[in-house]
Amino acid sequence: MAENVLERVLLPVASEEDARTTCASALPRIADADGSVLAVHVVEKGDGAPDPTSPTQQEERGEEAFAVVAEECEAAGIPCETRMLYGSDVAETIFDGAREEDATAIGFIPRESNRIVEILSGSTTYSILQNADRPVVVFPSG
Repeated sequence: MAENVLERVLLPVASEEDARTTCASALPRIADADGSVLAVHVVEKGDGAPDPTSPTQQEERGEEAFAVVAEECEAAGIPCETRMLYGSDVAETIFDGAREEDATAIGFIPRESNRIVEILSGSTTYSILQNADRPVVVFPSG
């Protein structure tokens, strides 16, 4: 395992707004640790059910988020890469990306959601926290 957990942090980003929020919290800490960022956006493949957002729209949303991350990382002097990931299970797709890209940690800010729905259906956040094969860094949202 890497000596510096923030050496190469995989940051999932869902949208421009999410990218801004994530960068505001994560980048100062990653910069202090002389780390780098691998921003990923997961394009969800449907499991037979119709998806209200097309893959093209999801990719466009990812590219918009990547533009924010690249701009913020450049301003902070942090090396940054981006990857579009594809899968039907967001958490598993993030894990696969982290393994393939040799990330030292998965970092994120939990998104607001309905707690009851999370408990009943499970959530990506919960799945990442329960099943990660590397350190998970939960950055504060404020």
